[in-house]
Amino acid sequence: MSAHVSPASVTDADIFEMRYARSRDDLWSMLDRLYGAHPGYDSFRPALDATLRRAWDDRPSDLKRLDLTRDLEPDWFQRPQMTGYVFYIDRFAGDLRGVIDKLDYLSGLGITYVHFMPCLKPRPGDSDGGYSVMDYRAINPAYGDMADFEAVTAACRARGISVCVDMVVNHTAKEHAWAQKARAGDPVFRDYYLMYEDARLPQAYEQSLIEIFPDTAPGSFTWYGDMQRWVWTTFNEHQWDLNWANPQVFLEMLATMLFLANRGVDVLRLDAVAFMWKRMGTRCQSEPEVHMLLQALRAATRIAAPSVIHLEEAIVGPEEMLPYLGRGEHDGKEGNLAYHNSLMVQVWSALAARDTRLMTHVLATHFPPVLTNATYATYLRCHDDIGWAVTDADAAAVGLNGYLHRQFLADFYEGVFPGSFAKGALFQHNPETGDKRNSGTTAALAGLERASASGQTQDIGLAVDRILMGHALIASYGGIPLIYMGDEVALLNDHGYRDRPEHAHDSRWLHRPKMDWDRVALARAAPESAPGQVLAGITTILARRAETPELHAGNATEVLQTGNPALFAFARRAPTGSLVCLFNFTETWQVIPADWLQAQGARQRVDVLSQSPVGDSHGAVPLPPYARVWIR
Repeated sequence: MSAHVSPASVTDADIFEMRYARSRDDLWSMLDRLYGAHPGYDSFRPALDATLRRAWDDRPSDLKRLDLTRDLEPDWFQRPQMTGYVFYIDRFAGDLRGVIDKLDYLSGLGITYVHFMPCLKPRPGDSDGGYSVMDYRAINPAYGDMADFEAVTAACRARGISVCVDMVVNHTAKEHAWAQKARAGDPVFRDYYLMYEDARLPQAYEQSLIEIFPDTAPGSFTWYGDMQRWVWTTFNEHQWDLNWANPQVFLEMLATMLFLANRGVDVLRLDAVAFMWKRMGTRCQSEPEVHMLLQALRAATRIAAPSVIHLEEAIVGPEEMLPYLGRGEHDGKEGNLAYHNSLMVQVWSALAARDTRLMTHVLATHFPPVLTNATYATYLRCHDDIGWAVTDADAAAVGLNGYLHRQFLADFYEGVFPGSFAKGALFQHNPETGDKRNSGTTAALAGLERASASGQTQDIGLAVDRILMGHALIASYGGIPLIYMGDEVALLNDHGYRDRPEHAHDSRWLHRPKMDWDRVALARAAPESAPGQVLAGITTILARRAETPELHAGNATEVLQTGNPALFAFARRAPTGSLVCLFNFTETWQVIPADWLQAQGARQRVDVLSQSPVGDSHGAVPLPPYARVWIR
């Protein structure tokens, strides 16, 4: 009889080595190409290896358990139960400890993902809304400290809520410790940034660069007389661009990302990724090396904190955006999430025009039905402005003039176009190029502010239906829908931002009001009110989404041609069958024929959203103004 041999136990060290083996090629193949010729590369390699091992050794046991769970369930962020909520901590709950008191509210909405708008320690004064960070390892003291942050992430994790925070990767505040050492003359830290002794190179780069904030921060370089240097400042004078061609910058930023991961962060929103690599004669946006850097950062995270995913913030056109979700050699190896900016733009465009042909063309032509190990963050509004990203070629494909259509949209959502239902404001109007962007809350842009002021019951009802249709669309299109704070109770514009000196120069504060908890109470007490209808409607949409397996992001999204420019439609193609989603973008009744539905595989005449039968005696489905219907 053979002796019983106990199987060897698997240690933490074993697990780390297995994960390292899994991602080694994804990591080092990129770093060898990026930095192999750099004189500091030989010392960089062991330093990076040590950084990964140290981060793993420091990782708390409960997060290591979460790592194992998500390794076994790698589609966790693609499931229909994932629904996001985005807010400024102070404007939502006062401070971090206050967030804990609001978790019941978020859970009641069905939220399983929260994005804390910039919460790392910003520079004093103007900090670009928190995106000018002076210490990545400290919390904004107005919100609390790192112990408070860890308490909040633990409370969220206990409720199954993932936490997303911003990690600004293109630049630091000029007050950052690295920048201060560079300013003092330390050559090591001067190489962390892009600095030039004379204007020759800055002027050469400027020939092809695009100004980001022409009104408030013209140009892309700033002269500092105290150190006799030009510094690359893409966004603002106080935001110094990092030199990612220096491997030490990669090492330092990765160590910081892993530090945050070990504090309980589930999603790292990598801000301004498009600008990370500079090349003369280009826009210095979305260069090939950017994607190599992002694959390497993703691979490193998969080794030392594999339950963490990356949201890559690149608000660019479709062809430029999709590589951030991994295309070609980076397929399935780069970002897990990226904002579907085109979907947001096209929703508002179709609402203004009462015509979905441009929307259908753009989404059917430029976006693949399914992505590898990645998905979209879908949204109607965010903290930022809306830039009307409609290309001349796409507009021409449906018989429009691109320039004129962009002007129409900016005027419509400013509220100055005749017959507009919207009430917004311009942001960063550039008279030379004609570029106009817009600010405004979802409810204000959808018509509720103007309708409420006039007291027209019918117009209020139409505005509510626009809001709910938009949320039903982003909840079903594919990805993680993001609710911007207050949209669930139809918060209106905050015109008082003009009275606050620190905000008056930036119209984006128009759509960043403080959370109105009295309005939440009203919505609950008066369900027939506009806030009440919106709150109940969005809560229902998210609940139905969670119960609908066809909405898993791994299932293809096929944009459909209805032949009716008033309607937008797509099918979610699941192995068990199709879910056909229909949206009426007009204030008039429309009809979808029975044979069209039959051809798309929609055989059950029951709307998943309302859980009510749909269709007339002939099987056709009448669609009231701004209808939203999901049919199996």
